[in-house]
Amino acid sequence: MNTLEGITVIGLTGQSGAGKSTVSEIFSACGIPVIDCDKIAHRVSGFPDFLKDVSKVYPDCVDSSGLLRKKLGAVVFNDRAKLREYEKIIFPYITAEIFKEIRTLKQSGKRLVILDAPTLFESGMDSVCTEIISVIAPFDVKLQRVLERDNIPVEFARSRLSSQISEKFFYDRSDTVIVNDSSLEVLTEKARTVAVELKERFNA
Repeated sequence: MNTLEGITVIGLTGQSGAGKSTVSEIFSACGIPVIDCDKIAHRVSGFPDFLKDVSKVYPDCVDSSGLLRKKLGAVVFNDRAKLREYEKIIFPYITAEIFKEIRTLKQSGKRLVILDAPTLFESGMDSVCTEIISVIAPFDVKLQRVLERDNIPVEFARSRLSSQISEKFFYDRSDTVIVNDSSLEVLTEKARTVAVELKERFNA
């Protein structure tokens, strides 16, 4: 079992559009602190050193206003090699911020934390997690959610979803898999059940 500075870290990940963020919100409502890696990624994307690093590889994706997110997305989300290249730039910044937040939670007396990370495995942060929870959903459900959430062309959404890690990957590497294939009420009940079990087992 992995623990980090006295806190048990539970990884939460899953496919885009599967409902991971909703599950994360439910865990938080149940009293488990959540570190949101998407928010951290957004924050570090404004760091001067990070922008300098990105501009060296993708000069057209950075200007005086900062990171040009749509332009960058059009480049990296349609090319797996370029996405991996970008991840090598941003992951160290995100990881450093994650550890800062974990230390802060430790200092406040917290004993359990959810690490909400869409790229948990790609970043290597799964190695610090005691357990991993993954959220998956049928392709059509994910597609509809991504279209509504990101307001992107359907072809772009299909391409992004098709390039994702397979369901089998998540089943093989997760301790718990939450399948979001019904209503919000059903998903809420599933997530609450998992949250209660985690709090009881880790005395949090």
